[in-house]
Amino acid sequence: MDTVTIGLIQAKHDVHGDEPVAVHKEKAIEKHLGLVREAAAKGVQIVCLQEIFYGPYFCAEQTPKWYDAAEEIPNGPTVKQFQEVAKEHGIVIVLPIYEREGIATYYNTAAVIDADGALLGKYRKHHIPHVAAGGAGCGFWEKYYFKPGNLGYPVFDTAFAKVGVYICYDRHFPEGARMLGLNGAEIVLNPSATVSGTSEYLWQLEQPAHAVANGYYVGAINRVGFEAPWNMGEFYGQSYLVDPRGNFVATGSRDKDEVVIGQMNKSLIREVRESWQFYRDRRPETYQELARL
Repeated sequence: MDTVTIGLIQAKHDVHGDEPVAVHKEKAIEKHLGLVREAAAKGVQIVCLQEIFYGPYFCAEQTPKWYDAAEEIPNGPTVKQFQEVAKEHGIVIVLPIYEREGIATYYNTAAVIDADGALLGKYRKHHIPHVAAGGAGCGFWEKYYFKPGNLGYPVFDTAFAKVGVYICYDRHFPEGARMLGLNGAEIVLNPSATVSGTSEYLWQLEQPAHAVANGYYVGAINRVGFEAPWNMGEFYGQSYLVDPRGNFVATGSRDKDEVVIGQMNKSLIREVRESWQFYRDRRPETYQELARL
């Protein structure tokens, strides 16, 4: 199958941050189930949700309340629920959630569910920011909540394409993007939560560059709107699919809940890689110092 339909889901989180964690999860899951079903009805074959889709971007503050949002993989209820949805509709779902391992070890993770409902595995975010941002006291305080990923850069051989995952802040690091290409990715999906005034000027630069340098498609997903009580900035949406030539295939709005749909063409990947032989012309024996610095 050379042509694959990709769906990128961006949405506003509607619940005030002071509400209980269970309320956040219930409302967000309800909204995203509707958007996933909409995607399936429109012929989407691979769908990706935004970073930790079932809550606000709670890393704007540092409080233990949000640890209660974490679930085990594969035994947590959210993964199991979306496994059933994937099987029902025959679609691949990349499901970014907050993962708990054991008693109290936490990761920013995406589970990859195949079209038959099978859990193919998971990717854990490698690069964890911890910096001040937006409003008073707000920041990207992620080291409070997440350990760095420890599962490498897996590529999942789904029913429709070979899928890699890179989460939010990861996108600033070309090394992992290259590893995903070397591991066979045809498309890399990057679920994010990023606000204007911080990263917007990079949003349409870095990931098209990864797509070109590595000869694959990239799907970039960002949430939309403002999230109270932090109001750290506007999540500016504009989720997009970009091809291996750096062309934007589909782009979302700045402020609307929507499924951004675009076509991925595997024959274009082959064509680009045969024209630009970046993999053939690599010189890995000259890069060894990268791992020492």
